[in-house]
Amino acid sequence: MTQYKLVIAEKPSVARSIAGVIGAMEKHDGYLEGNGYLVSWCIGHLVSFADAGRYDERFKKWRYEDLPILPEPWQYIIPDDKKQQFDVLRSLMQRPDVTGLVCATDAGREGELIFRFVYQMAGCEKPFERLWISSMEDSAIKDGFAHLKPGRDYDPLYQSALCRAKADWLIGINATRLFSVLYHKTLTVGRVQTPTLKMLVDRDAKITDFKKEKYHIVHIAAGGADAVSSRFSDAAEANTVKTACAGAQAVCASVTREKKTEQPPKLYDLTTLQREANRLFGFTAKQTLDYAQTLYEKKLLTYPRTDSQYLTDDMLPTVESLVSGLWDKVPFAKGLNISPQFDRILNSKKVSDHHAIIPTAEFAKQGFDALAESERKLLSLICCKLLCAVAGPHIYEAVTATFTCAGKEFTAKGKTVLSPGWKEIDRRFRSSLKTDSDEEAEAVRELPELCEGQTFADVAASVTEHFTTPPKPYTEDTLLSAMERAGAEDMPEDAERKGLGTPATRAAILEKLVQMGFVQRKGKQLIPTKDGINLAVVLPDALTSPQLTAEWESRLTEIAKGQADPDEFMDGIEAQARELVKTYSCISEEKQKLFQAERVVIGTCPRCGEAVYEGKKNYYCGNRACQFVMWKNDRFFEERKKAFTPKIAAALLKNGKVKVKGLYSVKTGKTYDGTVLLADTGGKYVNYRIERKS
Repeated sequence: MTQYKLVIAEKPSVARSIAGVIGAMEKHDGYLEGNGYLVSWCIGHLVSFADAGRYDERFKKWRYEDLPILPEPWQYIIPDDKKQQFDVLRSLMQRPDVTGLVCATDAGREGELIFRFVYQMAGCEKPFERLWISSMEDSAIKDGFAHLKPGRDYDPLYQSALCRAKADWLIGINATRLFSVLYHKTLTVGRVQTPTLKMLVDRDAKITDFKKEKYHIVHIAAGGADAVSSRFSDAAEANTVKTACAGAQAVCASVTREKKTEQPPKLYDLTTLQREANRLFGFTAKQTLDYAQTLYEKKLLTYPRTDSQYLTDDMLPTVESLVSGLWDKVPFAKGLNISPQFDRILNSKKVSDHHAIIPTAEFAKQGFDALAESERKLLSLICCKLLCAVAGPHIYEAVTATFTCAGKEFTAKGKTVLSPGWKEIDRRFRSSLKTDSDEEAEAVRELPELCEGQTFADVAASVTEHFTTPPKPYTEDTLLSAMERAGAEDMPEDAERKGLGTPATRAAILEKLVQMGFVQRKGKQLIPTKDGINLAVVLPDALTSPQLTAEWESRLTEIAKGQADPDEFMDGIEAQARELVKTYSCISEEKQKLFQAERVVIGTCPRCGEAVYEGKKNYYCGNRACQFVMWKNDRFFEERKKAFTPKIAAALLKNGKVKVKGLYSVKTGKTYDGTVLLADTGGKYVNYRIERKS
């Protein structure tokens, strides 16, 4: 009997790529077969945690007295739309000719969780190995299968993933239900999204509270150099200095020349790639991740969900060949002559699960052919970064000249480029693209030849007016950077993972905040909504502080390395959930109104003179004692196939009648225009009729 290894990938497209390399070309329903392998796939998360209602019928309703919800044991479900593929995997695992498995899901924390959940839910106990690759190129897949690792070596990574998922469920379910019940509105709370929202709200408050201040600067033109004074808050004082300097003599008091070097940039990890793609192209973090994932699956890019900016030491031959192949593929690099320096991008000690994001050898052969514009832009950006990273440093001379005039000091600064180095590649790349970037090209101003003691007679003087500026609203670029650094000051310096979330999850967090209505996009800017501001204000520091989440990520990393106890971590999470429910048992009636929708006034009540508001199903009088109400589904309008709009309601309240177009006649079967009259009977209901012309 032929014996098989069952290879399980995360997606069908990845499974097909693997199958093509290992010779499993025979197609079946839900899997491929050949050369001693069966290759099948998940569809993302095939197995999920059960909803709270599965544990107890009473949890289907949200009530304070049922909190906290702490599952024991945890229950799992297979969503209906994924049962068919799960059944395929389970039947393959149970086949007697399958002697072992290969976990080929994405090589990271979540990929490990996806495989383990399926493996356990299927009741499989057969041995399994781990495929761990950073590229979907054929050579990488072959090498990965030649060096499969024992599956149990990744048990700590699975425990880390499981703790992350359980902790998010516990805090998410309990905090969301708790504050939703207290404030009578669905308020989604999450351990990463809530501190991220708080950062946006804090920035918005600084902008709102900012008080603009005017200041003035005096300029003198001395020997072709524009020298400036320090700030003057008083316009009269600035003008006095200007008057004193105009036509006077200026003396060059000092000239300082300093040779400076800007080293080439590091390669991209996912966060820095998302930031620059947002800044240059306006891509959202999710779009960048989606484009990068597509390029990865097309074998043109290495694994994108990485937090490393280095390559491993043994990749020197690979990157040497890659760089030499890029010159003909990227138009902005043609004609450049550099001697690549690879040492600075190679450092195995600084590579965790995956190395930095770079193009593949397949791209060096294929180029940009048949790529969508968005994919082409992203791949160009990554090529540029690789070439910049191996180019020479940017060397320049910074010149600072100090002048005295009429007893005041003025300063002029300039820069002379000695060797453009990597910045020439960067400059060419940016000038080759029509981007949405709001960045201005770096100004390089050279100063004239100056020396100490040099005098300049009859100088010209002027005053310019300026204003202090508030902090800028966050863009995805600056917010991703802030998320990466969040809580870092409270973390030990040697902590491997700091900040909010991981490179792989940050994009989804931003999208969720927008979808839930807590944040809105205005161009590139991310602005908190009224509900978002209120939510950040009412939640406790324990849920909005980035420090807590940063500590979680650090602990999860320790668990993944086998350096921390998963049970101890989960005990702490459960204790936090209990304490949260205990602390927030009730709130004032005034606070409960925070999230009430603003009522829209559409007119004045014809009975009592109070305001009439629009509700979901009606237009009602704000005076509770008054029974005036107009129902949107009133039979009068429904029979005439006309929506009872706020515009119609407002006109009826104002004039007692309104001209309405497109009324349907039951008698004739045609539509007509007529004048509708409001006929208030003074009772519980109001009537409407068509005005009859005499």
